[in-house]
Amino acid sequence: MAVHCSRRPRAAPAPPHARVLPEKEPTVIDLTIDPQGRTHNIHKARENRVIIPTIAQMCHPETIPEKIQAALTDVGLWDVNPLNLFRITWKNEARPSGGLFQPVPNYLELPPSLTGVPARIIAMVGKWFPTGCHKVGAAFGCLAPRLVTGQFDVQRHKAVWPSTGNYCRGGAFNSKLLGAQGVAILPAEMSRERFDWLHSIGAEVIATPGCESNVKEIFDKTNEMKRDPSSMIFNQFEEMGNPLWHFNVTGNALADLFEAIRRPGERFAGACFTSGSAGTLSAGDRLKELYRDLKLAVGEALQCPTILNNGFGGHRIEGIGDKHIPWIHNVRNTDMAIAIDDDDPLRLLRLFNTPEGQAFLRHELLLGDEMCEKLTWMGISGIANILCCIKMAKYYELGERDVVATVLTDSAVMYGSRIQELNDTLGAYSEREALRDFCLRLQAQKTDHMLELNYPMRQRVHNLKYYTWVEQQGRTEAELRALWYDPENTWDAVHAQADALDELITAFNAEADVAL
Repeated sequence: MAVHCSRRPRAAPAPPHARVLPEKEPTVIDLTIDPQGRTHNIHKARENRVIIPTIAQMCHPETIPEKIQAALTDVGLWDVNPLNLFRITWKNEARPSGGLFQPVPNYLELPPSLTGVPARIIAMVGKWFPTGCHKVGAAFGCLAPRLVTGQFDVQRHKAVWPSTGNYCRGGAFNSKLLGAQGVAILPAEMSRERFDWLHSIGAEVIATPGCESNVKEIFDKTNEMKRDPSSMIFNQFEEMGNPLWHFNVTGNALADLFEAIRRPGERFAGACFTSGSAGTLSAGDRLKELYRDLKLAVGEALQCPTILNNGFGGHRIEGIGDKHIPWIHNVRNTDMAIAIDDDDPLRLLRLFNTPEGQAFLRHELLLGDEMCEKLTWMGISGIANILCCIKMAKYYELGERDVVATVLTDSAVMYGSRIQELNDTLGAYSEREALRDFCLRLQAQKTDHMLELNYPMRQRVHNLKYYTWVEQQGRTEAELRALWYDPENTWDAVHAQADALDELITAFNAEADVAL
């Protein structure tokens, strides 16, 4: 049974005696039209032959017009071609070129021989998005509202994408397709492959000090650029277009996947997502609407346990950032925090992506060629997501009728240099080392460094937003309180804006009148 983009009745707001009403209207996505900017964008779309997909088409790509589908058969997945906007969906065929769409998202199910738990662990795959990463979707969710309203004017503005790695790649890709100048801001210690790709697509690249957890330095550079009126910032940690996209597209795709693979008597028991921008956690919001007993966990690096115990520090799980709570994290809906030692996903990256590691998997675990190939579809943060699922399954003693799901943000494509660094540091890999990594980094996962969040704990995490967003980034206390006490007019209202956005996209396309 396919799950459609319609939404269930919204949860009731907190009781009046517990609420502090906002001093002004809560923040949702501003869809105010700027006529001049919109006209400029329509002309640019006509010039570059750009047709913009709707959120509904991303949920249901089979509804994409036949002419567009026919044209896509000649387009590579990573090609800088505006038609690839229609491949911003979880339901692409797993083909590097010419692929169309399928009813069930690409996914990986890890066998119990790998995970060490009887529960089924499934992961939707980001590798088959343009750029090889689902962050191109979050970037679309942030850009599309301002593009079709004209608030972002392609003739006047540069699109600035602050990121810990993949989001700025998606933003730079979308900017290139639309004929706009993209500016990528990311930490200097991210993988070499990310920087090489960004330069290849013509993005302006700004490297800020530090590693994945140095988000404050990214914000400092962003605030500096805000003083230039030609720079428009698309801050994934704050932009409500990010959760709008994940709630409607990722959340419904995960539900479609579960309904497609479920066996009689099985239940959707849990979902785990590491917190980069926290956008994917909004997919969990949708799942909790559809599956009321589902547990939602947020993962982070043990070396920077901000949620777990207000901790801080550097870490190496590329693609997630810490030392703050993203504005767009709906903490009210988060049931558990899980910390992952960053050494574990890195060692497992080498296990899954070297000849010696794959030989061990084939000879000792008797994994077939197809499974070994699919294990390369996991990047560092995706492996961390899988480890979160394993820890959740062990904590709740989940059984063979329980399903736990996550997403794989990207694949190993962006991390060849990291594998080489491990070889240089630790020495050449061997099947003996593969056995050690399998036992210590995968099978030996425990229920340590986990925290089940009750109401006061969730509120404690939410209140940490004050120190980043109110003190440093210009948000108000009223807005912060509204996110906690008034979900109906904040989170629910944003999720429901997909329909209004689609209407604006449809009108924009009609005026651009691009013919294929």
